[in-house]
Amino acid sequence: MRKANDLLVHYATFHRDPRNIATHFVGIPLIVFAIGVLLARPEVETGLLPLTPAWLAWALATLWYLTRGHLAVGAAVSLMNGVLLVLAHAMAGGSVVQWLGWGLGSFLLGWLIQFIGHYYEGRKPAFVDDITGLLVGPMFVAAEALFALGYCRSLLADIERRAGPTALRDLHSPA
Repeated sequence: MRKANDLLVHYATFHRDPRNIATHFVGIPLIVFAIGVLLARPEVETGLLPLTPAWLAWALATLWYLTRGHLAVGAAVSLMNGVLLVLAHAMAGGSVVQWLGWGLGSFLLGWLIQFIGHYYEGRKPAFVDDITGLLVGPMFVAAEALFALGYCRSLLADIERRAGPTALRDLHSPA
């Protein structure tokens, strides 16, 4: 069970160009939203709130995030994903065409934005080497948002010490 610091450092080694990081602030939430839309069906009435595969996946992911040893990041990513699922469920209630359109369209657009970012980075996405990167991506976005707000400075310092600082890659020279 790898800790948040180690997971984020590994992920950060694939994400040091600020342009790539910026695309992740759009691409990853779009992908999480899309997965939420696609998993919003079927819906089982529980008496309180409808239960969907999306909420089950969120609960499992939240458990994983909160057990990585960094409560602030775990709580932030779980809250971010929860908000995206609320929005996703709102978009999944239409016709099958609308449901699939929102789900597949957002998914493809999110990945397109991700791959544009990795063009700037000059490196493949982290999940290619480690499938856990699919869970770490949203955690990375939440952590970067916390860093931008001035929180979790010791985590940021550890990431930069181990993965290096962010820097614009010269697109005219090889990576």
